[in-house]
Amino acid sequence: MSVYRCRLLITMGGEPIRNAAFVVEQNRFTQVGPASAVLAGNHGPVIDLGEMAVMPGLINAHCHLDYTLMRGAILPSRSFSHWVGRINALKRVFSDDEYLHATKLGLAELRRNGTTTILDIAAIPQILPRLAPSSVRLYTFLELIDVRPRPWEDRYAFGSWCVFEPVTNRLGGFGLSPHSPYTASAPLYKLARECGQRFGLPVTTHVAESDEEFSMFFERRGPLFDLLKKIGRPMDDCGGITPLKHLLREPLIGPETILVHANRLDHEDLEWLSRPEWAQLTIVHCPKSHRFLHHPRFPLETLLERGINLALGTDSLASNDSLNLFAEMRAVRRNYPWLRAEDALRMVTVNPARALGAGHELGRIAPGHLADAIGLPCPAEMLDSPYDLVLENRSSVPWMLVDGCTYSS
Repeated sequence: MSVYRCRLLITMGGEPIRNAAFVVEQNRFTQVGPASAVLAGNHGPVIDLGEMAVMPGLINAHCHLDYTLMRGAILPSRSFSHWVGRINALKRVFSDDEYLHATKLGLAELRRNGTTTILDIAAIPQILPRLAPSSVRLYTFLELIDVRPRPWEDRYAFGSWCVFEPVTNRLGGFGLSPHSPYTASAPLYKLARECGQRFGLPVTTHVAESDEEFSMFFERRGPLFDLLKKIGRPMDDCGGITPLKHLLREPLIGPETILVHANRLDHEDLEWLSRPEWAQLTIVHCPKSHRFLHHPRFPLETLLERGINLALGTDSLASNDSLNLFAEMRAVRRNYPWLRAEDALRMVTVNPARALGAGHELGRIAPGHLADAIGLPCPAEMLDSPYDLVLENRSSVPWMLVDGCTYSS
């Protein structure tokens, strides 16, 4: 058992607590509250964190760690298909060793910036058996693409079957990620949904990311339509339908799928999202990546009005300059000044925990929850506006608790 005291405790389950304390037994919080109450019933040594604000560890709801070496390699572009082409060209340059190194670098950067849980899309599955267990919770989603016929090669399959193995020596888990409606066929989406249900795996997918994707499906034209038709993708699923409705109509995804981007939605899309059967869907917004690619304005107000669970992600360093959720929270508030700082913080704690189906044990500091937390310096002025000052953090996180184990920078 470990007992901690701190100047301020932000639980995300109620008002912040001044002069607080919490107890960790094994890997879970067992007591949380004012120091006077918690310490009265505990006679062991107390770890005093001093003038520190403690809050739940941050959850990155969408990331591509294997693209970490692409930082600064691609200029901002208004052409989505040009950006995709540049990524594919770069992907052919790197070796497996470099992808492994990139993943390690990305994990280290996220950890420095207070992220304790990561939803990562793995495009290079053969490196997974070589990746040592991480000190943060890593949910690895196997990227699934069948945009055109290609010969099956064992060297690409190596490591893919890890997603069906029980997690025994690492924090986190595995999931499936049919890449997007324009790169994954309907049968592949159905297979991912079936496997997710059978093996209890979360499923995530990119959808409605750009105007070009919308034009491809709805109008059967545009640069993305021309590119994919040229490389041999069957285009008979395009015409008179939006990318999101393409997934929801049949449906090709389940009710708890984590949708990433959803930048380009029309009125009918929003009506579909309002139906009770889709109430458990989560949409992940990546503010800085969104700006990098000059996407249409993200419909944050409308989605919140309709009760959609919204989370934030960093996306990759192919469209971002950092893997920092504090920066993403600041970016979303710049774009939507009416958004409360507390609600922005919910988008990197409570909401992504719900998306994972782990709202009962992640995203809050509460008895029974997994002991994941971070600590920031807490000046006196922070006591009066804690959420606003949390978002203003621009330095590495000096203290972290993951699964009951402490780490200091």
